[in-house]
Amino acid sequence: MIYTVTLNPSIDYLVEVENFQIGSVNRTSLDKKYPGGKGINVSRVLKRIGNDTTVLGFIGGQTGEFVKACLNNEEVYTNFTEINGDTRINIKLKTDIETEINSQGPEIPKESYQQLLSLISNLQTDDFLVLSGSIPTSLPKDVYVTMMKMCSGKGVQVVVDTSGKVLLDVVQYQPFLVKPNHLELAQLYSTEIKNVQDASKYGMKLVEAGAQNVIVSMAGDGAVLCTKEKSYVANVPKGRVINSVGAGDSMVAGFIGMFEKTESVFTAFRYSVAAGSATAFSSDLCTMELIEELLPQIEISEIKGG
Repeated sequence: MIYTVTLNPSIDYLVEVENFQIGSVNRTSLDKKYPGGKGINVSRVLKRIGNDTTVLGFIGGQTGEFVKACLNNEEVYTNFTEINGDTRINIKLKTDIETEINSQGPEIPKESYQQLLSLISNLQTDDFLVLSGSIPTSLPKDVYVTMMKMCSGKGVQVVVDTSGKVLLDVVQYQPFLVKPNHLELAQLYSTEIKNVQDASKYGMKLVEAGAQNVIVSMAGDGAVLCTKEKSYVANVPKGRVINSVGAGDSMVAGFIGMFEKTESVFTAFRYSVAAGSATAFSSDLCTMELIEELLPQIEISEIKGG
């Protein structure tokens, strides 16, 4: 089973406004509500591509009930830890410039945190655990490290999609996959990532630090995969980008979902790039049909001297 953790889930309120004017009354041309949070996005895509998945995390209030109902309608399993506070609402404003307004979210009681850790402790060999997204201020900053330690030595494959010091603290415990984008990787090493060779060089530093596999997403320049043996680059298929929300989460889902089926890192990487692109070319998260349509365009080559 593939488990995802979303510590601070949300309702993502997508609003499209033409010619948005500050200080004026604006009317929407489109508005939709989706269950939000990076781990939830990963699980939604996993289900669409045919993998069983369970969402873990904290949920509360009427907004939390909406999130659970949406996931239930998509046949995504949930095992949330209930809290008293209301699950947050984030606004995704699409106009001339895409803007996001993210709420802080509810406070997480210590007993609720311990309940979630208890669930993590029960994961079994061959399970996958995806840790992604922001950490609420009411939780310890090392929550991902704690979960990583709990899974270490049990045969649980852990995926971490975070950035900064948290990522550096986690890699020493040998996560199966980490996925920084090129800006996050550059910030991590106080440098610039100008091309795929740079991405390979610094991605390999994360491998040397303990990560088993590293995917560096580079927007229009494709993506780089670093393994213990070699590094590879994949191109981006042709299409019109209309949505940046969830593309990175779709890459994680595509990689883990395909690896669970094939146990091939190379095949998983190719599918990962197609999944991320399919979401970028869609108004919501990707579908299997669009992923399969884009796959023939994905070309992967080894980075020599990377």
